[in-house]
Amino acid sequence: MNYADTDKIYVAGHRGLVGSAIVRNLQAKGYQNILTRTHAELDLIDQAAVRRFFETEKPDHVFLAAAKVGGILANNTYPADFIYQNLMIQSNIIHASYQNGVKKLLFLGSSCIYPKQAPQPMREEHLLTGPLEATNEPYAIAKIAGIKMCGAYNRQYGTDYLSVMPTNLYGPGDNYDLDTSHVMPALIRKMHEAKQRGDKTAKVWGSGTPKREFLYSDDMADACVYLMQHCAAKDVGEFVNIGVGEDVTIRELAKLVAKTVGFEGGLVFDTSKPDGTPQKLLDVSRLTGLGWRAKTGLNEGVIKAYQNYLELTA
Repeated sequence: MNYADTDKIYVAGHRGLVGSAIVRNLQAKGYQNILTRTHAELDLIDQAAVRRFFETEKPDHVFLAAAKVGGILANNTYPADFIYQNLMIQSNIIHASYQNGVKKLLFLGSSCIYPKQAPQPMREEHLLTGPLEATNEPYAIAKIAGIKMCGAYNRQYGTDYLSVMPTNLYGPGDNYDLDTSHVMPALIRKMHEAKQRGDKTAKVWGSGTPKREFLYSDDMADACVYLMQHCAAKDVGEFVNIGVGEDVTIRELAKLVAKTVGFEGGLVFDTSKPDGTPQKLLDVSRLTGLGWRAKTGLNEGVIKAYQNYLELTA
């Protein structure tokens, strides 16, 4: 992805966790012609609006980081919203990219695309080899459709559309709403507020036994930009996992967050709440074979994430 000075790079979802990190990464690398639109400026679910935007702006490269995302509670509560909105967003952008001659596109999925009982660590070829986790099946199906759509356009039209599957992400710009957030930001907020109130205990959803892998958002962005710069879709395959290749239990994570935040009370695990998939560890050998590795360790990343939370709530 060698940009001319006039090339436009459209980052869809630039205010989100991943999109904002991609913008920071591109700016740090000296790319200046970065195209963004807020939801108020461009509703990505509106096919006609997306078509007009692409026809007018003619972006050369697209990072498709826009999506409706959330944790177990949000996925369980709004399954129709998750499948409809994600299918519409990605379909509109991928098709408009093809119609308007976008040189290269990168589609961001999620590790929840893998079967609930997939072998660990999960390799790219494990896709569609078993039933999905019920709590986020509509979202996962939408993301699988995005992978298949990129592949279909590559085969039929000769496009260069890459798909990447990140593990659990966290970092600056995360969502700390306890009704819709993922586990890391939820724990950061819960532990901080428990500390502020002087609580003797803090409640954590589930048994604490599921294992999860966590990748700092700026590392994820660096991997995305690296792949767009150095790899074609034919090099990557149908899609490539992006993660660190290591995981921790939710109990271990809760203890780390509590220590980082300075909460000294006990942890209570609410087993009436769902655990979700028992383990979601990505095999990242394809990614490392392409020349990229994560740089930010979990301890360092949680410290940075907590600092960002304090800045947001100051």
